[in-house]
Amino acid sequence: MAVAFVVSRQPLREGHHGLPPVFCAGSSSDAAARATIGHSLIHGATVSDAPQPRYQRIKDYILSGIRDRHFLPGCKIPPELELARQFGVSRMTVNKAVRDLAEAGILLRFAGDGTYVAERKAESPLLDINNIAAEIEARGHSHTAQVILLEALPASEEVALRLSVRAGGIVYHSLIVHCEDDVPIQLEDRYVNPAFAPDYLKQDFSQRTPNDYLMQSCPLTDIEHSVEAVLPGVAEQALLGIAAAEPCLLVLRRTWSHKKLVSFARLTHPGLRYKLRSQTRVKK
Repeated sequence: MAVAFVVSRQPLREGHHGLPPVFCAGSSSDAAARATIGHSLIHGATVSDAPQPRYQRIKDYILSGIRDRHFLPGCKIPPELELARQFGVSRMTVNKAVRDLAEAGILLRFAGDGTYVAERKAESPLLDINNIAAEIEARGHSHTAQVILLEALPASEEVALRLSVRAGGIVYHSLIVHCEDDVPIQLEDRYVNPAFAPDYLKQDFSQRTPNDYLMQSCPLTDIEHSVEAVLPGVAEQALLGIAAAEPCLLVLRRTWSHKKLVSFARLTHPGLRYKLRSQTRVKK
């Protein structure tokens, strides 16, 4: 049974602990590709010439290890006693450094087991339409896209209803896997009204996203979102590289350009790799 969170149509704003196996230095490139943890904190960490608190030296050491991919997501960091000996400090000092990083979401601590580097999920704003390639690049990662299908086909009853076109009429269809550092994070299954994007099938969507093309060809003014928790079908499992039991976030999205319904998309994301966020000003 799907659990749905529906966001009504609105104007578009521009603009056990379930850990993976231990991945330390020398692990697979797939694990290394998911090594951005607390990006702003890690890349903002610098070593100052001014005297630092002892616990800060330990925090900088751990952050540097994550930044340099010596400590990868899921990797167990050295025990507190070992770090205390290495830095010549008390275990209490090490504990403060580790606790601070855990509170910041950089590390995960488990009683009786140890401390691990947290695995950061890719995320997108729920109420906006952003270019997924730009989102990935903003995180300091590489976006790639594999175009599975790009075709014209008769609209099914469901597609016709969602796109407000005649059933059997021709619509454009694309199926694209978006990857972050070669790890699939979104399966984009999109239908487009040819009347508003006549050159859709001529685009190279391995080099630009459908979102980028549509924003330029028919600027989007309104969006409608519906979010569901679903289990992947056979096709989703194969294209996203996930197991049948791994839950997914399914975003159903419709977009308008000046009151004209342009596009309908199913965006499927592996639940363990992706999250949605929203921030809205509360009206008084």
